[in-house]
Amino acid sequence: MAGSTGASARILPPMHAFEAKFAAQWPYASWSDRTVLLAVSGGPDSVALLRAMTALRTTGAGRLVVAHFNHRWRGAASDADQQFVAESARMLGLECQVGLAEPPAAADPTPKVSEAAARKVRYRFLEATARQCGARYVVTAHTLDDQAETVLQRIIRGTGIRGLGGIRRVRELSPGISLIRPLLGVRRSQVLAYLADLGQAARHDHTNDDTRYLRNRIRRRLLPLMAEEFDPHVRESLVRLAGLAAETQTALDALLDERLEACHVRREPDRVDFDPRPLAAAPPLVLRAALIGLWRGQGWPEQAMGRREWAALAELVAEPTLPARVFPGAIRASWTSDGRFLLAEVRSPATLPPVAKTEAGITVRDPGSRATGN
Repeated sequence: MAGSTGASARILPPMHAFEAKFAAQWPYASWSDRTVLLAVSGGPDSVALLRAMTALRTTGAGRLVVAHFNHRWRGAASDADQQFVAESARMLGLECQVGLAEPPAAADPTPKVSEAAARKVRYRFLEATARQCGARYVVTAHTLDDQAETVLQRIIRGTGIRGLGGIRRVRELSPGISLIRPLLGVRRSQVLAYLADLGQAARHDHTNDDTRYLRNRIRRRLLPLMAEEFDPHVRESLVRLAGLAAETQTALDALLDERLEACHVRREPDRVDFDPRPLAAAPPLVLRAALIGLWRGQGWPEQAMGRREWAALAELVAEPTLPARVFPGAIRASWTSDGRFLLAEVRSPATLPPVAKTEAGITVRDPGSRATGN
């Protein structure tokens, strides 16, 4: 099936078990009258999502639109992925929008830029395409296995309660557009069985086999070892942990909202300041979480902000006599003359280039990162 450039199918009963499971997790009535944008990479997960949603679409005024972003990481193979997705959409009678990255420089055909940067570009493309198509929902094909891998990866790298919550099933992509991940309760083995029953081809990204990348080592080595040597249901256990962490974070967020409301927060694009007195007696966990929330609300980078940096920032908030300090991301933290605490950009951060419409769909200048998954 790898390397196929078209879609094929056998006649099946009206409702496959996989489609029934999908329908139970995201009932058709909730999206039948809405335009839905499907993010399709061409891999098994997203192709299964495409086939299931197409099979379930029977009535209603809504429409399905396929979106594919070509990062151009793998030359002809990436172009073949794009062709496969476009042809699959055509055979199913669906519109297909394509995002094209800037081709990598000849001197560096495999640029090494962060996975997070590539993800941000890809989601900007999805958001822009959703607006162009009038889509209410953007749907991606993350599975239970993706959730387990994400949680384990974050544990290995170090994370807090929010990080343990893993991939959220629903979140706002932008006002009026929600990102939905309806396959988070579905195992990858179920995806592959569904495609096999359909006789449906899918693309294979060989970079997902490269164990130089941590995510691939977790998927191909660590999780199978844990399942064989410790618990065959380790993936489900990790997903349950993610659910409990997400519930805990929701309760903590409610507490933080109350505290921050009393802080009279003032925001501008490049700064945020607040009255720190309502946080003075807060437990360290609550104070750190409040600062993380304020930081995240500004859209500032968090990758370099580890536990030591958050603790230093909390110490600065608790002690007005300490001098100002610049934190990762060029964010300066200081007390103001009127007793408020200020976080402000020292310089304008690098921004992603604007999205430009093209005849092929939407073009986004891509930093060239390598990422995994659909």
